Amino acid sequence: MRRIVATAFALAVGGMALAGFGGGALQAADPAPQIVDDFQLTDHTRLAHRLYYFGYAPAIVLMTRENGSTASRTGAVELQKLADQHGGKGVLFYLLDSKLGDSRDAAAEEAKAQGISIPILMDEQQLVGEQLGVSREGEVFVINPKTWTVAYRGPISGAGAAIAAVAAGQPAPQSRVAMTTGRTIAFPERERAAAFARISYAREIAPILQDKCVTCHLNGGIGPFAMDSYDVVKGFAPMIRETVRTRRMPPYFADPHIGAFKNDQGLTAQQTKLLVHWIEAGAPRGEGADPLVVNKTRVASEWPENLGKPDVIVDLPAFKVPASGIVDYQNMRVANPFSENTWLRAIAMKPGDRRVLHHVVSNHRPAPGSRPTIPGGSVGSYTPGAQPQIMGDNSGAPVPAGGELNFQMHYTTMGAETTDRSQVGFYVLKEQPKYVKRSAVIGDFALMIPAGAARHRETAYLTFPADAYLYTLYPHSHYRGYHVELKAILPDGKETMLLSLPKYDFNWQRDYDPVKPILVKAGTKLVATWVYDNSVHNTANPDPTRNVTWGEQSHEEMMYFRVNYRWADETVTNLRNDLQQKLMGSLMVGALDDNVDGLVQASELRGRMVAMLKARFAELDRDKNGGLDNGELLAMGGRRAMRDQVEVPDL
Repeated sequence: MRRIVATAFALAVGGMALAGFGGGALQAADPAPQIVDDFQLTDHTRLAHRLYYFGYAPAIVLMTRENGSTASRTGAVELQKLADQHGGKGVLFYLLDSKLGDSRDAAAEEAKAQGISIPILMDEQQLVGEQLGVSREGEVFVINPKTWTVAYRGPISGAGAAIAAVAAGQPAPQSRVAMTTGRTIAFPERERAAAFARISYAREIAPILQDKCVTCHLNGGIGPFAMDSYDVVKGFAPMIRETVRTRRMPPYFADPHIGAFKNDQGLTAQQTKLLVHWIEAGAPRGEGADPLVVNKTRVASEWPENLGKPDVIVDLPAFKVPASGIVDYQNMRVANPFSENTWLRAIAMKPGDRRVLHHVVSNHRPAPGSRPTIPGGSVGSYTPGAQPQIMGDNSGAPVPAGGELNFQMHYTTMGAETTDRSQVGFYVLKEQPKYVKRSAVIGDFALMIPAGAARHRETAYLTFPADAYLYTLYPHSHYRGYHVELKAILPDGKETMLLSLPKYDFNWQRDYDPVKPILVKAGTKLVATWVYDNSVHNTANPDPTRNVTWGEQSHEEMMYFRVNYRWADETVTNLRNDLQQKLMGSLMVGALDDNVDGLVQASELRGRMVAMLKARFAELDRDKNGGLDNGELLAMGGRRAMRDQVEVPDL
């Protein structure tokens, strides 16, 4: 475990101070270099930044700040000057806001008003500021990524020389300069650090682990170890601290400031601080029986504990996955187990071998010549970390009688041959529900991610033709997916953010189910924005040297956001298939219209769609306004034409 710094070091070295911040006298001797532990924080634009990701940078600069301070605003301007001077050389600059109560929105407003492009990292739990020993606004930390030590700390007046030296591989001319001005930033937890050793494992820590971690960390679970005793937790304490500080665990990534979701498995701010501080105090055992011992006899459930054994279990055909190479998609068709129209309350996929099963999508296929009397759709899906699909709210997923169920299986090799034997479990409603649960995908099937691009954005949307209620939000991309958001743009132009994942993790994909269904008014655009990391610094990137387009294999990429919903005025006895057709009719313009103005300009056409549409652009632009609207795109075949070009899946 890296040495944890709990107190501020003495600060030294004089120099001229810039407005609001000043320095002090040179110390006789500097302490040992201060190590900076890894962390991940979200900035004022809702994008995550993990410190050790940037190990390639010649230097990383942090400057403390707070909202509403003239000195902080002045310091930000000076830091921006340094960023303009050194940023082109690869040096990274950040503002660090550790003040309790500072809001991200207010920080964003200040940055916009000042024209500051430097990310403001919101240290809302103060864990980063605590470890650095922050005491005042305006203090600069120059970090050497080669050693992850602080090469310089002090006022901005001495930062320029330190940055130049560290970037050149030399020691900073001055390493410690005392801060004598600037508002003091309070760290209440620092003052009670001695009490961390009295945090109760039995009463405070174990209940957190039991509630947020044990679901996966059971014998036979998907976690790498079972949390079944204090000794196990103590042994993994350094790893737990690191994964909590870097937001990798628990694997729940929704921004806590946006929306509220039923399946929230994230740690609260208080739980995070309690757990980290307990570990930093040495993870003391304390008194009381060990609550985790009960897990020694627990085994991960075969099916979701909250649902129990399914009413109907379908075995999918066994498939032998080779040790290496690319495996073609496998379409496995099985007989529909339902001879009558059936409504499902939940669906759960049980992968046979999680190591190789990348994802599953499915649909009902009617028998030739049949005319189902209820709509068909998905009969189950799976991605890493996926939860069962639960309909709820007096609604159900329809499965028409007869025909077949088709499961598209995507496998990835893992270095050893194995056989996958997956199953799908259906939970059947005993009575016909009132509402029909539907789904649609927002996607840009013409996406193009340039080679080496570290933060490439893609946007797509669907326009809802009638009022609807959203029940599930599910973002999906592959290894280059970095960040994703979904917002609603109302007909009057007002915007509401519905979901934000500051850092997307391909290995842990899940549904996000709002606590209350979200009303989407007629004419609203649901806009999904993805940020992709196609750079060499993305260690999961299959190939940063290639331009990446849409594709189903993991080495390709997807811009995909599924929403589950119901039409407000649709019931089982009053089906509105017309609304579904209108919604899907907006798919193409939403995929291509990057600036979300309702028109597709020629400049927005790229990738495999370019040749087809550009060749006919003038012809299709019937009103000669320089853009193609939804009607003009549909006139040329719309979604069918798009499907022919880029294999758009039926939704």
